[in-house]
Amino acid sequence: MIGEPAPAGLRCGFVALLGAPNSGKSTLVNALTGAKVSIVSPKVQTTRTRVLGIVMVGDRPDAAQVVLVDTPGIFAPKRRLDRAMIAAAWQGAADADLIGLLVDARKCERQTDSDTVRIIEGLLRNGRRAILLLNKIDLLKRDRLLAVADRMSGEGPFADIFMISALTGSGIGDFLDHCAARLPAGPHLFPEDQLSDMPERLLAAEITREKLYLNLHEELPYALTVETETWEEQDDGSVRIEQTVYVRRDSQKSIVLGKGGRQIGKIGAAARKELELLFDRRVHLFLFVKVRDRWQEDPARYRDWGLDYSA
Repeated sequence: MIGEPAPAGLRCGFVALLGAPNSGKSTLVNALTGAKVSIVSPKVQTTRTRVLGIVMVGDRPDAAQVVLVDTPGIFAPKRRLDRAMIAAAWQGAADADLIGLLVDARKCERQTDSDTVRIIEGLLRNGRRAILLLNKIDLLKRDRLLAVADRMSGEGPFADIFMISALTGSGIGDFLDHCAARLPAGPHLFPEDQLSDMPERLLAAEITREKLYLNLHEELPYALTVETETWEEQDDGSVRIEQTVYVRRDSQKSIVLGKGGRQIGKIGAAARKELELLFDRRVHLFLFVKVRDRWQEDPARYRDWGLDYSA
């Protein structure tokens, strides 16, 4: 139990993953945990809050519990939600035992992108060292990759460099072992079979939001949010879930619904299928679309996500 003396050899700690939007943090967390704990889409700013992925490394008496912290991408903020997301990312780093800076190696081939430069400057200001993770190495030739690693090694406070592909799994095991060996001695903070700390109601809403991101275009995904309104256990072991998709304008509502409701039907079917796989049970999912003009200014939304409204 938490608070008891740590058995010999046990280690536990937090590893925060920082990076520019779309650097691959959520894909890496999912790959390391072996499960879907963080949603993924090609669109930037998909992750809105800190998500924990919990991984056990090794066997007793030397087991390590690595708690991965998937943080929102860090970029130049424009809105209140942007500022709150970035504050959550930096808080995740401040609380962590180790920090991994995830970089899309392709975007840094000629020079380091501005968002990553901003993160490096933040690490330097806070006196923190980080593990540099050059991601998407499967998309860059080796000689070019080595050149990126050589240049970036002198640009920031990097303790180590790993070349990985979160998508294919290349190199991620070495990174995990490296972290596990460097965590402080201490008792495990979570049950050994737990993969995340995200409540099922919030995870269900995130899965639906992912499907909305994958099926909608342009700026519309950033104007919406999803809330799980009801969660009812059924006698046959299934669950009935009602969710509301909130958008800011009537025109956006029409786009989300689609002609004859076909768009929202397609999104709901995709979300239900994934939820049934995640929860290993039948799911009855009902989606509703409503207009809430200023949902991004509602403090309650920020509390639900664990974000600081005043950031």
